[in-house]
Amino acid sequence: MTEREPKAEQPAETQTDEIAAAEGEEQEQPPHEVNFAEYYHEARPRTLRHRARVRSTVRRRSVSQDGPASGENPVYVSWLLAQSMLGHADELARQFSGQGSMWQNPFANPGPRHAVETASVWFTAYPISLITEEGTSFLGALGDEAMWEAFEAIGIEALHTGPVKKAGGISGWQPTPSVDGHFDRISNEIDPAFGTEDEFRAMCAAATWHGGTIIDDIVPGHTGKGADFRLAELGYGDYPGIYHMVEIEPGDWNLLPDVPPGHDSVNLDQATEEALEKTGYIVGRLQRVIFFQEGVKETNWSATCEVTGVDGVARRWVYLHYFKDGQPSVNWLDPTFAGMRMVIGDALHSLADLGSGALRLDANGFLGVEKSTGGMPGWSEGHPLSEAANHLIASMVRKVGGFTFQELNLTVDDIRSASEAGADLSYDFINRPAYHHALATADTEFLRLTLRTALDVGVDPASLVHALQNHDELTYELVHWTAGHPDELYAFRGEEMRGGDLADTIRKDLSEALTGADAPYNLVFTTNGIACTTATVIAASLGIGALDDIGPDDVARIRRVHLLLVMFNAFQPGVFALSGWDLLGMLTLPPDRVPDLLASGDTRWISRPAHDLMGHSPDADRSSSGMPRGRSLYGSLPEQLTDDESFVRQMQAILAVRKDCGVATAEQIDIPDVSHRGLLVMVHRLQEAGPDGRFVPGKVQVTVLNFADEDVDAFVRSEHLDPGSTVVDLFSGEEIGTVDELNGFRVPMSPFRAMAVLLEPPADEE
Repeated sequence: MTEREPKAEQPAETQTDEIAAAEGEEQEQPPHEVNFAEYYHEARPRTLRHRARVRSTVRRRSVSQDGPASGENPVYVSWLLAQSMLGHADELARQFSGQGSMWQNPFANPGPRHAVETASVWFTAYPISLITEEGTSFLGALGDEAMWEAFEAIGIEALHTGPVKKAGGISGWQPTPSVDGHFDRISNEIDPAFGTEDEFRAMCAAATWHGGTIIDDIVPGHTGKGADFRLAELGYGDYPGIYHMVEIEPGDWNLLPDVPPGHDSVNLDQATEEALEKTGYIVGRLQRVIFFQEGVKETNWSATCEVTGVDGVARRWVYLHYFKDGQPSVNWLDPTFAGMRMVIGDALHSLADLGSGALRLDANGFLGVEKSTGGMPGWSEGHPLSEAANHLIASMVRKVGGFTFQELNLTVDDIRSASEAGADLSYDFINRPAYHHALATADTEFLRLTLRTALDVGVDPASLVHALQNHDELTYELVHWTAGHPDELYAFRGEEMRGGDLADTIRKDLSEALTGADAPYNLVFTTNGIACTTATVIAASLGIGALDDIGPDDVARIRRVHLLLVMFNAFQPGVFALSGWDLLGMLTLPPDRVPDLLASGDTRWISRPAHDLMGHSPDADRSSSGMPRGRSLYGSLPEQLTDDESFVRQMQAILAVRKDCGVATAEQIDIPDVSHRGLLVMVHRLQEAGPDGRFVPGKVQVTVLNFADEDVDAFVRSEHLDPGSTVVDLFSGEEIGTVDELNGFRVPMSPFRAMAVLLEPPADEE
């Protein structure tokens, strides 16, 4: 490495003085008060009743866009500072310090059952895909009284907004669009495309009035290339400490590739990654390259172009991005702790200023990275720093009265470890590909294996969010078997199979059954999974070759299978979540409807069709964000609520029985062997209130599902079924049998039937 000229002393302080001089007298807008309806504060004991009353006091400087967009222009630097998340976080955090409200809630240990009791059925929205009434924003639509009346009637208790804050990047003075569906956040401000802060608060108030909770997002793993990243490139203050970014000495710039015209960074190839590792700059190769694409993203590292900083020094940086190059990764162990301060500030803003009751932690499994020895990849998954950082975030949220859930597509072991002190709930990536596999193959063997693996490892199903479709692809990476236990042997299909080979088999099964010439409407998404909707997974499993051929009889069959999947996810402990794509039975978009979005290889856009939840705009062919409208098989919520045969009305009955019996907070005690390959049986121990008010083990509840398109005479057996117990259908209330001496009972199961029963103990045991 070559030596370089010493840096000018105290550049940040000097630059700050110049900025102040350039600004002149600041035009500070008066801070706005949290203007919730009074009942909102007083009737919300489950979430944030004891939180601090805070103001959003971030200064919006009145700075004209004057001069070059460079670090040598104090007006430009001031303009960036006015938009930075770190600056807002520092101002917001000071309002919590020294407040008694910070000591009113327990925070050390996760409370999954408390979170489930708060809200056990979630609607997951996706901002750019919701068609709203003309003149109504996304957030305005989510605060609609009629929609919340429909949600309350259906049994939906929480709404996850999806990402609604400003995202994308800044290039010079100009904003650039999001590269990942608004998960590349660049500000704590609500994106005007989705509404206003006042509309967010009104949505929270409407939810509370109807017994609901709003769940917002934070992204602790990365940002977009917004003001914070540009200030980091300029070497300003603490900002480089936000990211995993390393300044490359000019003498080593020859190691870096040139940045193509029109771009601000370039991905490193593997040879350059190795060279920079050997030179001592970066950790180097990591355990996997998410979104790998030859010639586009071959490593997790990119190099910036030459940037002149606030001190006049030209720099080139190499930065880490687990995901796309527009999503620089946050550094949770920089000595400035700037990244931690920024993320915590974002969380406090959502909870205490906007009024959400819970937060999703996105990409929170990648918060630690460490160099390995012996030529091994850098340690970047399941790292203890990720667990520590998640503990900090989740504890802060619990401390102000909320709860968190995380999306960790990692090994089951890592999910268990992260749940011991981190988020209250975790997304069920364990069983999500497995129940699709059961449907696609009419065989539940792999699903039974994943359910049992979770129990064996110690992951409580009540701590999981069991979901139908969300904004992402059907993930089939199967990390537990590919990365965690590739050489461990598993019994599958009559033989002992290595974990890595098992994952390959499942991936091949899913790809062959759900994509290709027989199901061209579903597309493979890189190495991650399949772009599809729940309805098109079902269509492919039923052998429907073209979506245009779907008629009324096919809709009825798809609806029946869809309700089977509802029963699987809802009739086990934990949260049940579904999206508007599920509620309306949406089909994927033809690729020629979104060619520009697919140009980068991100096929997930076909599975995000625009949809009109309330039927307010029947003639609209696109959402306000420009997503094309897709085909709905089931119709709007108001239409379905007047039809007793509709998907929503039948799901309403399922959720009502689910709530009455209390399976959401039960204990899963057995996944027994089955008498037919298409059957799945889940055995649960319900919790009942004891004399002292504490919950004690209660009666046994059994969920039985038939994933096969054929009649099955099912024999349900488990050692937890006591002989002589009466088997009662929870939906009809009828007695359908008695547990025999073999600890089992028989029940006929028609194609794709699902049922839930309760075991009433013999009279002499009551």
